[in-house]
Amino acid sequence: MEEAIAAAGSPTELIRDLGVGRFTRARDEYTHWIEEQRSWQETCALADQSYHMTDLHVEGADAIEFYSEFAVNNFEGFEPGKAKQMVVANPNGYFIGDAILFCLGEEEFLSVGAAAAHNWLLYQIETGDYDVTGDLQPRPAATGDDPNNYRFQVQGPEAIEIMADATDEPLPDLSFFNFETVSIDGKDVNLLRHGMAGQPGFEFWGPYDEGDEIKNAVLDAGEEYGIRRLGGKSYQTPNVILGWIPLVVPAIFDEGMEEYREWLDVRSGLLSLGGSFDSDDITDYYVSPVELGYGHIINFDHDFVGKESLEAEIDDPDRERVTLVWNSDDVLDVFASLFEEGETHKFMEFPHPRASACVYDEIHVDGETVGVSTDKSYIYNEREMLSLALVDTEYSEPGTEVAFTWGEPEGSSNPMVERHTQTEIRATVAPSPYREDQR
Repeated sequence: MEEAIAAAGSPTELIRDLGVGRFTRARDEYTHWIEEQRSWQETCALADQSYHMTDLHVEGADAIEFYSEFAVNNFEGFEPGKAKQMVVANPNGYFIGDAILFCLGEEEFLSVGAAAAHNWLLYQIETGDYDVTGDLQPRPAATGDDPNNYRFQVQGPEAIEIMADATDEPLPDLSFFNFETVSIDGKDVNLLRHGMAGQPGFEFWGPYDEGDEIKNAVLDAGEEYGIRRLGGKSYQTPNVILGWIPLVVPAIFDEGMEEYREWLDVRSGLLSLGGSFDSDDITDYYVSPVELGYGHIINFDHDFVGKESLEAEIDDPDRERVTLVWNSDDVLDVFASLFEEGETHKFMEFPHPRASACVYDEIHVDGETVGVSTDKSYIYNEREMLSLALVDTEYSEPGTEVAFTWGEPEGSSNPMVERHTQTEIRATVAPSPYREDQR
C-alpha cells in the first residue's frame, strides 16, 4: 500500500474514481427487487451472505487480551455462544473498521465483515508478541474461490415460524446476538439470533459444501409463508433503515502507520472513493466510532488503541449520524433531465445507487459544508429515497432542512460514471435508525 500511495502521489489520488467491484455471486434479482424489499416487511426474506465478506479465524490463549487491546468493546463475560459487533480504531481514535465477532470456544473466535478491520488485526498478530494465530479468508466474490462457510440470513415477520419448521428439533429461545447449534436435515447448523430493518430474524452458517442443502430446506419450509430470496440489488438496501454505514475510508493513512501500510497488500486494502465531496486531504474522509453511532459499545474500563482520543470525544462529538429523507421532487428532476435537451444529471440507479465503495456527497446549509451523505437506497416499504449521513451536531435535529450535491466532481475518471452535471437535492433530517413514525 505504501508503494502504491507514493506512485499515485497521495492516498486520495490512489483511491479516487476506481469504481466498485462485484458485490456477490447472487443474481441481481430473484423476483423483482420491489417484491424482495416487501418480503422482509410482509413475509420473510432470505439473503446469501456467503461471498461478500472476509473471515478472520483467531485461536490462542491470548485471544481475549488481544481483542481487548485493539477493539473498543468490553469483552468481560464474552463466552462461547455469544457474538458482538467489534469496532476497531486507529491510534488517533478514528474508525478503521468493524465486524461481527463470534466466540466459538474459550480460545477460538471468528469475525465476519469487511477487510479493513481484519487486515489491521492480522498485522498485529503477525508482528506482535501474542500467543494467537490468525487465518484470513479474503472476499470470495473478489477471489472466485469458494468460502469456508455458507452464511444465510432470514428476516421478516414469518422468520421465526419458518426456522421452527426447518429445524429438526424445537427452535431454541435465543437472546439477541446469541447463537447455538441446531439441526436441519440432519446436519449441524450454527444459528444466530438477530434482526434487520426492524424485523426479527436469524443468521445461520456451516461448511460451504452443505450450503445448498440447508438453503433449500429453509426455502421449502418458507414456501407456504411467502419467503423470497434477496438478490444483489435488494440485499444492499436495508442499511439505510438499520442505520449502519457499511463502508467508509479506513483511517490507515496517519503518520506513524507507515509500517502497517508497507505490510498491507494494496489489493486487499484498497477501497474506492467517490461522491461530490472533494478534498486532497485524506483525513477529511475519516470518521470516528462515536459519530458512527457506536458510542454505546465503547468501553473505557480497559486500555485499547485510540482510547484517549475517544474519551475526549464521547460526550461532545462534532458530528452525528442521521438519516436523510430526500426531496421527491428533486429526485424526479434527476430523472426528468434524461428527457430534456442539454446536459443530464448523474444517473440514479434504483434501488441502490453506487459507483464507488465509499461515497461521500457534500451536505450544505446556506453555502456552508455541514456534513456528508453516504450509503443510500430507495426503500419501497417507505416510498422514500433515504441516505445515511454524518452532519454537524447543530444540524442533527429531526426535521432540519439541508441539501446535498448529487454528482461527481468535474473530470471524474470513474468508469462506472457517465458524463453529467451536478445538481442540488434537498433533504430532511430524520433519526437513525430510521422509523416511519419518527419522521
